[in-house]
Amino acid sequence: MERKRKYRCFLLWCLGLDLLAMGWLGYRYMDRKIPDEIQVEKGMEQSVQEMLSQPFLTFEDAVTVSGEGSYLLPCKLLGVVPFKNVKVMPADSTSVYVSGSTVGLYMETQGVLIIDTGEITSENGTAREPAKNIVKPGDYIVAFNEQKISSKKELMDDLSLLDGGKVTLDVKRNGETIPVSLTPVKDAEGKYKLGLWVRDDTQGIGTLTFVDSMAHYGALGHGISDVDTGELLEIQDGNLYQAEILGIQKGSKGSPGELSGLIRYESGRVIGSISQNSRNGIYGKFTGASDSGISLKKMPVAYKQEMEIGPASILCCVEGEVREYQAEITQIDMNHEDSNKSFVIHVTDPRLLKVTGGIIQGMSGSPVVQKGKFVGAVTHVFVQDSTSGYGIFAETMLEQ
Repeated sequence: MERKRKYRCFLLWCLGLDLLAMGWLGYRYMDRKIPDEIQVEKGMEQSVQEMLSQPFLTFEDAVTVSGEGSYLLPCKLLGVVPFKNVKVMPADSTSVYVSGSTVGLYMETQGVLIIDTGEITSENGTAREPAKNIVKPGDYIVAFNEQKISSKKELMDDLSLLDGGKVTLDVKRNGETIPVSLTPVKDAEGKYKLGLWVRDDTQGIGTLTFVDSMAHYGALGHGISDVDTGELLEIQDGNLYQAEILGIQKGSKGSPGELSGLIRYESGRVIGSISQNSRNGIYGKFTGASDSGISLKKMPVAYKQEMEIGPASILCCVEGEVREYQAEITQIDMNHEDSNKSFVIHVTDPRLLKVTGGIIQGMSGSPVVQKGKFVGAVTHVFVQDSTSGYGIFAETMLEQ
């Protein structure tokens, strides 16, 4: 009898845990489906509840209105359990010129980026690491002995003048500039070194997403991070260039593939400036002329709640010109912690699958269109499934 009683208690515990797990998963599911805040076209505020309609969810009839016209819309589960307050913000309808053209990027960092520290074999044969635990990967050197540093060349010129005395580096870390002191080590060749691996610029291929009416553009849909440190690069200058696709490495399971391109860093091929490298994309001023070969098509912007599970299309340039390829939105997350992963898109177009295998590196920023509206942009490819990837909402990219 005692054994049966313990067994029944065990079953009850398991049932209770299952119910808690189901409740938590249900709550998380609803939280992902209902945004914390939404923008709604002016005059359409009355349709908010219909847009956000979900089973087991009810909305209050009375709301508190702020002086700005926005309001909080309380909602409850099963009409009883308080769930969340959705902030509703009336906004004007917007149109932009969507692109899909491949572009080249060249960016200079704010100072010289420290990638890592390293050992130096001193003149007496011992291994020394003078910068260890003093500077960190991701720090930016902005001054050397109180003299401003803006490039790797300037830093190398200063390092060539070392005489063994201590040096002071001003490094930018987490938004603050702090001085650090290093003692150089004389190596086997009689040269003084600090044991630093550094970088001062980056370049690559991406996709132009849109240009607005004020000639401001957005590209990539995600920021550019250093490949070694993983940190978002802090830039001081940069340009957007025309680019030519030379080859395509097709994506497959375990290999995302990539576009290989040619960028000629000539003044006549500059089509824009780069002023911001943010988590939601690359931004700047578009200066490209009509003969630059950049595709631009005017299109209304959809708010995130307008996106639906189902057919969509991707604009990209993998066959010599920008074309529209069929795809499908398979998942939408209104409140993902990473705004670059707000929805999942699956390529269904046989032509694009034949050429690229789906989504490949270099396609980041490719506009996603649904029902004639610009709804988002491709940002990531799944390593184990190159036919699918993540995307960012159009309205999120336009918030910059």
